[in-house]
Amino acid sequence: MDEIKGKTQRTHMCGELDISDLGDEVVLMGWVHKRRDHGGLIFVDLRDRTGLVQVVSSPEVDMKAYEEAEKIRGEYVISVVGKVQKRPEGTMNEDLNTGEIEVYITEMNILNRANTPPFTPAEGGKVDEMVRLKYRYIDLRRREMQDIISLRHRVFKSIRDFLDRDGFREIETPMLTRSTPEGARDFLVPSRVHPGDFFALPQSPQIFKQILMAAGMDRYFQIVRCFRDEDLRADRQPEFTQLDMEMSFVDEEDIIDVVERLMYHVFLEALGVELSIPFPRMKHHEAISKYGLDRPDLRYALELMDITSIAADVDFKVFSQVVRNGGVVKGINAKGCGDYSRKDIDDLTEYIKQFGAKGLAWMVVSNEGVKSPISQSF
Repeated sequence: MDEIKGKTQRTHMCGELDISDLGDEVVLMGWVHKRRDHGGLIFVDLRDRTGLVQVVSSPEVDMKAYEEAEKIRGEYVISVVGKVQKRPEGTMNEDLNTGEIEVYITEMNILNRANTPPFTPAEGGKVDEMVRLKYRYIDLRRREMQDIISLRHRVFKSIRDFLDRDGFREIETPMLTRSTPEGARDFLVPSRVHPGDFFALPQSPQIFKQILMAAGMDRYFQIVRCFRDEDLRADRQPEFTQLDMEMSFVDEEDIIDVVERLMYHVFLEALGVELSIPFPRMKHHEAISKYGLDRPDLRYALELMDITSIAADVDFKVFSQVVRNGGVVKGINAKGCGDYSRKDIDDLTEYIKQFGAKGLAWMVVSNEGVKSPISQSF
């Protein structure tokens, strides 16, 4: 114990302790997640980015440490020295990796006191988003947020590992450049040295990639920050990160092969999920025909069904006129929805108008026959 007493260097992370550490003397540092005073024993859930561990302070073990434990409150930052012991029968917590053990404190130091926070990491998911953003440093202490950040790290690391082994070179390109005639608007940065002139933040490293290819860097990649001064989209914001890759002397199959193997590797390393490759392939015209867009979610079961041959000669001009003008008529077979009430259909009609539709032509097909306002036209 002499070599641990007074020690200031952390020896273990909180969430990494387990039954194999029984009897070890450890130094832990982290945040007070919860504190429970049971009169004669003070239990503290100590938290760092790896998880929680229960530490116990008893006056019979160390009175000075116990007196310090009486002072601490939620979100205090503390260091403890103690011995790993097995929890008594009936007190184990199966929800924690450290649920079989606890650490009996022989020394405690308060590293940083905390005011009462507006919310705690444990309740953060139930707090209004604007409050969480205002106190972002507390929100980022939540396990959910830290898991997301850790996942991002694992994804980036697995990308770099794979592409390095596949002969790619990671090359950083400039952030301050000149404006280029691309689709989106640039963010501009004024130049102090040249008044009236501006740098542009890159929408993507396109020009630099082309320079690198011409220079002989035939396999390049960059996990790069991009900037676009444009309206928000569902999958795009003013600044975002993308993986940029360029390859020389390749064809379409080479590119597909690298990307498939890369995705296989990333999912396996970052998520522990093994994908099946090669991926299913679909021609562009098939995707548009079946799903109406070129990036379909194949879990979506309501494929578009071509009924142009049926609709060509009907009296319903909304359909027949489209066919005469060279267009197509398609429908969706919504199986299991035949019991929709008229109100359900009216509500659905109003809903689709938000997306540009002018109305909804519908038919209910059942054992009793066909029910529809336009059935007589067929």
